[in-house]
Amino acid sequence: MYLEYYGLREAPFSITPDPRYVFLSERHRDALAHLLYGVGKGGSGGFVQLTGEVGTGKTTLSRLLLEQLPEDTQVALLLNPKLSPVEMVETVCEELKLDITGKHGSLKGLTDALNSYLLDAYAQGLRVVLIVDEAQNLSLDALEQIRLLTNLETPTQKLLQIILLGQPELRDMLNRPELRQLAQRITARYHLTPLDAAEAEAYVKHRMAVAGCQHVPFSRLGMRALFQRSGGIPRLINVIADRALMAGYAREQQSIGERLVDRSADETLPGHARYWVRRYARWVLAALVLLVAAYFVLRPAPPEPAVATPTTAAPSAPADAGIDRLEARLAAPPETELSTLTQLLSRWQIGSGEVSVRAATRCQALVAPGIFCLRGRATLEQVLRFDRPLILVLGAAEKPMHVLLQGAGKREVHVDVGGETIKLPRTALGRYWAGDFIAIWRVPAVISGPLRKGDAGPGVAWAKQNLSRLDGGADAEAGPAYFDAELEERVRKLQLAYGIQADGIIGPETLFALSALEETGPHLTRNIE
Repeated sequence: MYLEYYGLREAPFSITPDPRYVFLSERHRDALAHLLYGVGKGGSGGFVQLTGEVGTGKTTLSRLLLEQLPEDTQVALLLNPKLSPVEMVETVCEELKLDITGKHGSLKGLTDALNSYLLDAYAQGLRVVLIVDEAQNLSLDALEQIRLLTNLETPTQKLLQIILLGQPELRDMLNRPELRQLAQRITARYHLTPLDAAEAEAYVKHRMAVAGCQHVPFSRLGMRALFQRSGGIPRLINVIADRALMAGYAREQQSIGERLVDRSADETLPGHARYWVRRYARWVLAALVLLVAAYFVLRPAPPEPAVATPTTAAPSAPADAGIDRLEARLAAPPETELSTLTQLLSRWQIGSGEVSVRAATRCQALVAPGIFCLRGRATLEQVLRFDRPLILVLGAAEKPMHVLLQGAGKREVHVDVGGETIKLPRTALGRYWAGDFIAIWRVPAVISGPLRKGDAGPGVAWAKQNLSRLDGGADAEAGPAYFDAELEERVRKLQLAYGIQADGIIGPETLFALSALEETGPHLTRNIE
């Protein structure tokens, strides 16, 4: 009804997973990269776990995964996990189109048939993947049976790769002691969080544009209300926005503001408290607190106190939420280097065809053509100068936890732990981080090692071009691509600026600094307090 009024070709906020409307935030791209690595060599035959709140886009990502799988991949998709172990294995066999005549109800017969199929697939160079959606609904017996399926292997490779998709409850289930064997086989974990305010606005504009809208009807305050009422969950954004467009059409309003969005949310979110109650409850509570305080201040003082009562110290403020969350993650099984490296590689859009995560863990200076790795030690100020996401190694050496540095402001540091953003006071980071970091980045493939005085060629030309962004000096186009004494001096100034040993040689750290001068590739988040 509202399509023509707002200049739309079709409804932009349908909750069906139309691939044309897919909007991938940075976190969605990271999550998809985890899944793709799990299917490829990066998963090394273990489990891959993707969790997220209802409506954050897990099923959409699984659809995208199916579209991007290599041709040599066979997939079994388990959509109804509320099955007994026997029924589950039978369903997997049916998904893979195995002939299980006479084996129905026999766990041994079904497992033997599946094992035979997996061996044949391995001999043909095929990869077999089992995707379990809504995995939080699996029973403990079914989860244990899934673990046993990964025992089907050759001396060098697992024959079945398993991806578990589920709501946050799945993480709690896998922390149970009786499932520790399964939890130890998870090689990549990622938790998909809702969109932030900027991403939610971009999401709305993207869907409106795909539907043919030339002018987004939501006002700035309407966009803000849409984010606040949905909590950044894409499915709820769709539901509220669709209702708001209908309401705007009924009232002949070209601009949809905060009040109309709030009213639409109240009508479409069953079980939610009315917005005005939530919005003004804090003011009512504050008024009650003031009344109570006024009573105690204005009431008559008690007559002739015999002894002055010692004052009780006020309770200390609760610990910072970010510190509490990080402490909890450190106490739990730590985020592995393998999983966090997968996330960092995805930020640089480095696929498993270029570098396997296992190779990246060795962190040789030259991991692959055009891809360098560096393990180093620095202060927070030094790593921030590089302006690139990198891995911080937290905790004790015998039990380290690897987190991805997202950015830092004057007061806060943001790190990503398995897809969850944790915000820490800058002053608190030193309690957990001694300065060890891991960086991976891209450079032109012609660079295969250090560059020094006397060298020439495309690698030197790239270095001169990037240096010109810093010091305004001549780049490669203004002179020959030759590493002369002048370039050596410019390199020393760059090294001093980044806290690197000023030897005039372009080694790994200096290559990283030169890479940081480019606009391309991922950079640290800047809008942090």
